[in-house]
Amino acid sequence: MIKMRIIVGVTGASGVIMSYHLLKALKVVPGCETHLIASRAAKTTWKWETEKPFSELTSLADAVYDEDDLAAVIASGTFVTEGMIVLPCSMKTLAGIVSGYAENLLLRAADVCLKENRRVVLCPREMPFGKIHLHNMEQAAQYGCTIVPPMLTFYNEAQTVEDQIHHVIGKVLMQFGIQYDRMKPWRGND
Repeated sequence: MIKMRIIVGVTGASGVIMSYHLLKALKVVPGCETHLIASRAAKTTWKWETEKPFSELTSLADAVYDEDDLAAVIASGTFVTEGMIVLPCSMKTLAGIVSGYAENLLLRAADVCLKENRRVVLCPREMPFGKIHLHNMEQAAQYGCTIVPPMLTFYNEAQTVEDQIHHVIGKVLMQFGIQYDRMKPWRGND
């Protein structure tokens, strides 16, 4: 039985492997159905940054869409979802979301989530952030997006890059009320 549907958008920003770990985490959430849109740029970055075939990413999703398919079910507000995660989120995609420029399915899906008051979590991947990037993130937050940049965390005693990725995934999933057992939360003075 489907309890929730989550759209996952993957852009061409560096860090596409995080989307793989996100979809792996969502795959084991009971009743969670995932809908994946990966941009052409994401597919190119995937080749540069990973040795995995792209099919390993797409095989983790319940539905996969081409970014040019503006007739896809997720392009309509009548297809009810919990919302959308864009990981990683390029500055181009961020600008498109903020301006309402829904030229492809990834941008349209985000636009639909926002107009339907559904959760949109953006994981902007750039360093350093320029003034335009910061302005666009502020605008996105004002429009209802949650901004979760994939930042390094040290209190969790991460030993590997993958440990850092698991922390980011945990923070993203918390936005949907999903606990991720591979994330080590802050324990205070225990």
